[in-house]
Formats: sequence, structure tokens, C-alpha cells
Amino acid sequence: MCYLNRLRNTLIPIIIVAGSLLCGFVQANDAKIIDATIQATGGGKYRISVTLRHDDTGWDHYANRWDVLNEKGELLGSRTLAHPHVNEQPFTRSLTLKIPAGVEAVTIVASDSVHGDNAETFTLAIPE
Repeated sequence: MCYLNRLRNTLIPIIIVAGSLLCGFVQANDAKIIDATIQATGGGKYRISVTLRHDDTGWDHYANRWDVLNEKGELLGSRTLAHPHVNEQPFTRSLTLKIPAGVEAVTIVASDSVHGDNAETFTLAIPE
């Protein structure tokens, strides 16, 4: 019986610590693009609006940027997110930029301050 009590007293703190670490990992994951739209504004410029979801925890871990890439993976523009959105999820931010002629689609990549770029992307066709 004494052995079982000692084992229980050893395992419970390990389980609590492991669970706490796992919860922290699950709560604040990669920034996910929920939706994105693109509208022509004239003169080769387009307004791109991106809706993100991220379990921002504060300044230490938050969705901090999204990028617009052409078909070759070249950066066309970035929208820096200047602060955490702890109480505003999901949230939408926009960027207006000039897209070179001949580009038929752009890819949006979201990023957070801990994990960097998310492997999941969102592709938008350029409207004619």
C-alpha cells in the first residue's frame, strides 16, 4: 500500500505539469486564415481583406503579420498586426497594394510571434 501511495504522489505532479504544458500549447497555435477577399480599386491596385483566428495570449504570443505572395512565392506586400487581439477573435484587417500585371493569383500566409509562418495558406484569384 505504501508503494502505491508513493507512486501516486510521484505521478500526480508529473501529470499536472504535463497537462499544463499541453494546454498552453493547444491554446495558442498557428494563426489560421478563416477567409480572404480581394477587390480591384483601380490602377493595378487591389484591396485584400484577411480574417484570422489565433488564440492570442498577449504580447508574448499573437498573430503578428500576414503576407501576400505571387505565384513564384515572391513577396508583394505585408500587413503588420501591431498588437494582440486577445478579445477580438476572429478579426479582419486589410491591405491595399499594387499587383504587377500578369499575376493571376496571390497566396496569403499568416504568421504569429512564436511559430512564424503557418504552412496552411489561402489563395485568391486576381479579379479581371
